[in-house]
Amino acid sequence: MIESLSLPILLLIFGLSAVAIWFAGIKLSKTVDILATHFGLGEALGGLILLAIVTNLPEIAITVSAAIQNNLELAIGNILGGIAIQTVVLVALDVFGLGRKDPLTYRAASLVLVLEGLMVITVLTLVVVGNQLSPSVIFLGVSPIDAVIVLVWLVGIYMIGKARTDLPWHKLGKLLDSQEEDRGHSKKKKYDSAIKKGTSIQTVILIFAVCSLITLVAGVGLEVSGDAIAKQIGMTGVLFGATVLAAATALPEVSTGLAAMKMKDYQMAISDIFGGNAFLPVLFMVATVLSGKSVLPQAHKTDIYLTGLGILLTIIYICGLMFRPRKQLFWMGVDSFLVLIVYLVGLLGLFAIS
Repeated sequence: MIESLSLPILLLIFGLSAVAIWFAGIKLSKTVDILATHFGLGEALGGLILLAIVTNLPEIAITVSAAIQNNLELAIGNILGGIAIQTVVLVALDVFGLGRKDPLTYRAASLVLVLEGLMVITVLTLVVVGNQLSPSVIFLGVSPIDAVIVLVWLVGIYMIGKARTDLPWHKLGKLLDSQEEDRGHSKKKKYDSAIKKGTSIQTVILIFAVCSLITLVAGVGLEVSGDAIAKQIGMTGVLFGATVLAAATALPEVSTGLAAMKMKDYQMAISDIFGGNAFLPVLFMVATVLSGKSVLPQAHKTDIYLTGLGILLTIIYICGLMFRPRKQLFWMGVDSFLVLIVYLVGLLGLFAIS
């Protein structure tokens, strides 16, 4: 039915859904931080899982909707394209969050962030491996490679949580000119501000529930209108999912990242991006279960291309975190400048091979 609508109407639905996700995402991020602090989840495994799910509700809604409709091309493109474009969000945070002061990776340098980046690379490598398997390799409705990705993700966030407190290099103290306060202080400040204003935890839970529902509905709106738009303009599902749709679903990461930058929690700004990128491949299991088909073996060469692009962009930022270059080009760090150039060239290559 929605495919019969005119292109202007479809664009309006897509735009309104994107705006809803933007504003609901801002509220969601704030409320989940308050709830995690109130219930003492913090950086614990449960808190990290909750945060990963909440911040990726648009992608979850799109994946579920696309899988039910057997539109796996759009789901795969959105997941893998989302990883690449969310990494580019760090460029925006570098430019608009710090400006000419210092590069983002110089201020946020942390070995824990390096480990988070390596986890992103690990799960994306498993995506490439899974693409080579036969579609018939599926047991009890679950593909083994999907289960491995979920397991690696869970073990990874547990190990990273341990690394924040148990690794001996913490004794070396803080790095020169890194952020002054401890990582995650922005969450505590949001909680303290809510308490100071007299906001009850019941109100926070209600706002959280309403915004979650809005985000889910808007995510489905993006998927169905986006698919119809792609067909009307003659664009393949993978290209649309990897570019326009992925950009729309990355809006919450932009707003929450800028909020963390404003509160000078630079490490959390990068961690939220890396954490979301590591979680997205987990959605392949959701797509496999709902569609009844092993999803990863059906990925096109453009999807694997996007996976490689995501790995490359992550590696550049890992190098930035390790070497901490202080030089800036066009109000951004050298690493952010390279990421922007590589991404733009990568998009040209994507259109060339599709």
